Amino acid sequence: MKKALIVVASLAIALTACSTSAGPKATSAFEVVTTVSPITDIARNVAGNVVHIDGLIPEGVDSHTFEPTPNTARLIMKADVIILNGLHLEDPTLRLAEANHKKGAVICQLGPHVITASQYLYDFSFPKSDGKPNPHLWMDVANAIRYAELIRDQLIAAYPAGDAQFRANATNYIALLNRLNTAVQTAIDTIPPKNRVLLTYHDSFAYFAKHYGMKVIGAIQPSDFAEPSAQEVAALEKQIKDEHVPAIFGSEVFPSTVLAQIGRDTGAKYEATLRDDDLPGNVGGPDHSYVGLMVYDVRTMVNDLGGNPSALDGIPTHSAYD
Repeated sequence: MKKALIVVASLAIALTACSTSAGPKATSAFEVVTTVSPITDIARNVAGNVVHIDGLIPEGVDSHTFEPTPNTARLIMKADVIILNGLHLEDPTLRLAEANHKKGAVICQLGPHVITASQYLYDFSFPKSDGKPNPHLWMDVANAIRYAELIRDQLIAAYPAGDAQFRANATNYIALLNRLNTAVQTAIDTIPPKNRVLLTYHDSFAYFAKHYGMKVIGAIQPSDFAEPSAQEVAALEKQIKDEHVPAIFGSEVFPSTVLAQIGRDTGAKYEATLRDDDLPGNVGGPDHSYVGLMVYDVRTMVNDLGGNPSALDGIPTHSAYD
C-alpha cells in the first residue's frame, strides 16, 4: 500500500545518524529514528530519556553508500518521527521512509532548513555537475547548533508532553555547543596562517573550513568513490610541496594508500585518524559523542599543522544522556 508523505509546513527537518546502539530507556513509547551518528547524538542530547532514539546507519559504514537493511525498514515502520540530514546524503533511506512510514509519522530533513541553495558548497567529491551539494553541514558547529534547535522544535511539535524537558535539554546542550564553537575558532586561529590548509581523504570539511578560516586544497576520494587519477595525485603533490603543507589527513574508517603514498612522496605527515560521522571511542565512552568527534578532529588538525589546541581543554565530551 502506498503511503502519503506527511509534511510539517513550519518544521520540515532532516536528521542524520550513524549509531545503531540503543539510547537511554525512554519514559514513553514514542519512537524517533535518525541516520548518521553525529545527528543521532545531537538528537539524544535534546530528547534525553523522554522519547526513544534509534540510529539507522551503523558507525563505520559509509553513509553515502549505505543501503537500508530489513532492520532499517523495521525501525522506520514503527517510528513516529524520522529525521535525516538530507542534501542527498541518505537518498535510499529517504525513499524507504517515504514508502514505508506508518500513518501519522513525520519525515524531517535538517540540511535544507539550515542553509539555502545559494549557500551549498560543491567540491572534488561533490561536483556541481552532479547536482548534489556537500552534505557535511554538522562539521561546522554553528550548523550543529541549528540542528539542535530544529530537532528541539520538531520533538515539541510531535510530542508536546515532553515540551519542558526538550527545551531544558536543548538549552543546556546548545550552551555547550556555543562553548565548543568558540574553542574551535580559538584553536584554529593559533595555526600559522600559511598552514591553515587541508588535504583530506573525503570532502567532509568544506563548511568547517569556510567558517573557521581554513583552505581545502583537495580530497582524494572523487564523487564516484574511485581512486584519483595519477595526474590528479601529481597535481596535489606539487601543491603540497609548493605550499609546504606540513600534514595531510585521512579517515580513521577508510585508510587511504594513496594519501599514505602522497605523504611519503612529499614529506608531509600523514594523519590517518580523522572522522566525520564515526564517533570516537567506544559506545558509552566519555568521548563517544558529536562534541567528542569535533574536539578530537580539531585537536588533531591543530597539533599537526603547528598550532596550540589548548582552547579545547575542558570542553565536556560525554553526552548528556549518558
